[in-house]
Amino acid sequence: MSPELQFWLLLLLKMAVTAGFVVSATVVAERAGPVVAAMIATLPIAAGPAYVFVALHHDPSFVAQSALASLVVNVATAVFALVYAALAQRHGRAASVLPALAVWLVLAAVVNTLPWTTLTAVILNAIGLPVCIAIGNRFRHVHVPPVRRRWTDLLVRAGMVAVLVALVVSASEAVGPKVTGLLAVFPIVLSSLILILHPRIGGPATAAVLANTLLGLAGFSLCCLTAHLLVTRVGTVTGLVAALLVAVACNLVFWAFRRRSALAAASRA
Repeated sequence: MSPELQFWLLLLLKMAVTAGFVVSATVVAERAGPVVAAMIATLPIAAGPAYVFVALHHDPSFVAQSALASLVVNVATAVFALVYAALAQRHGRAASVLPALAVWLVLAAVVNTLPWTTLTAVILNAIGLPVCIAIGNRFRHVHVPPVRRRWTDLLVRAGMVAVLVALVVSASEAVGPKVTGLLAVFPIVLSSLILILHPRIGGPATAAVLANTLLGLAGFSLCCLTAHLLVTRVGTVTGLVAALLVAVACNLVFWAFRRRSALAAASRA
């Protein structure tokens, strides 16, 4: 088998594995409700497989630097969700998501030009995420009607994430760890949710789902920080597994917090 054919077969396998993971997570999310959907959407559904496949081709130092870039640009993803949620109150799908994506791209470009350390990245997250969460709370309290799932929805989401993983893995050699980290956390899962949900349940309800993801993004930041700190110390496999466990644990805690708050509000009503 030629090296070129082997490369493309492996790339297709990576895309298929990622697509299968996205489909499974999506089915669980849609059956469990908007808050759980938001928590699952902020797990490393796209970034996780991307990092696994990048780690197969690069050393732990490359993965650690990529994770630092992902940690920084995750704040831009929170801003993306917030911009969309604000615009979706009055505007259609395209007029809401395209400006949000433009803002993310501008912020990512700024991130790419600046030197970042672990300390400055943590400070940025410690300031930026709470501000976004506080502003986004006004958009969370909207009734989200049940969504009837179509098989094409799953294909759209799985396809978008699989293409992202293919792009990250293919480009990592040329663009280096910083841009690889930025590409790995491009808001592809959130964008796919918007593309599918906005025309079916409306802007405000879709904005409520996105607003609920803001708290989950805090867990994703801790996931990126864990990967950045551990992969060079304990090895890539152990570091990435620990990062995944941190993301899952954080989102379980956040889900329990949201559920308890909702039950308390219902009892007062």
